[in-house]
Amino acid sequence: MNTNKLPKVAVLLAAYNGTQWIEEQIESILNQIKVAVTIFISIDTSTDGTREFLEARYLDNNKIIILDDIEKLGGAAKNFYRLIRDVAFNEFDYISLSDQDDIWNNDKLFNACKILSENNFKAYSSNVTAFWEDGKILLIDKAQNQTAYDHLFEAAGPGCTYILTVKLALEVKSFIINKWSYVNKIELHDWLIYAYARENNYKWYIDKKPSMMYRQHTINVVGANTGINAKIKRLKMILSSWYRNETIKIINILGLENKFSLLIQNKTYLNNILLLRFVFNFRRRFKEKIFLSLLLLTGIY
Repeated sequence: MNTNKLPKVAVLLAAYNGTQWIEEQIESILNQIKVAVTIFISIDTSTDGTREFLEARYLDNNKIIILDDIEKLGGAAKNFYRLIRDVAFNEFDYISLSDQDDIWNNDKLFNACKILSENNFKAYSSNVTAFWEDGKILLIDKAQNQTAYDHLFEAAGPGCTYILTVKLALEVKSFIINKWSYVNKIELHDWLIYAYARENNYKWYIDKKPSMMYRQHTINVVGANTGINAKIKRLKMILSSWYRNETIKIINILGLENKFSLLIQNKTYLNNILLLRFVFNFRRRFKEKIFLSLLLLTGIY
């Protein structure tokens, strides 16, 4: 990394009813070391005065740009798609995604930019430290070795850890604009971005070092997969074919024709059995490969 020039990072922050936590998050971004940050905030239609709070609190701060209101977006993924579409970030070096309620380590962006600039990686994500209001903390480990097709079955980790080079980000922007109506049917933006990058041969680095505190509460869209309630929620999503359907959407939007895509898209017990030969390339974590194998064998997935 050129130490004479601070990396310019555009932080895309999606907000919705965020007054309780958003100031602490913004301050942790403004306190990033050895980078020049500009925060772009998109506020989905809120009822708690998020816009009024931010406009009053950061009235004279030119590092914070609040986008104009548009129609109700109705979800974090759609809010991030809007940010990627509408923010002009071509003059930045890197683009970072941010939730409204986490707390970033003060070297989060610098470490990521250093790894990207000194290696042949075009995208970065990391482990996180989940934390709860009762003081509980837990490392969320997403840094297992990537496999041939894991990007079609899971994200690289929480999207709030994602940092992309501007070249990749501009390509993602063009893709989102060109596929706008289809993109908005995909419920996890972080999964789609990871899939797009990997399918287009962009090298992705998943850092074992946690880069932020990942707040857990009742309104997390996905959150840490811990505790009985979280596991029940995910089981219900599996039983409803949500995961398989999202994989199918991603395969279709990327126009993929590989040796297993037809097997995924046409669910029969025979096709599930045939999928077993590829299953160890579908997830990064070993126990999840075994779990997916069992789901295929039982016909649940």
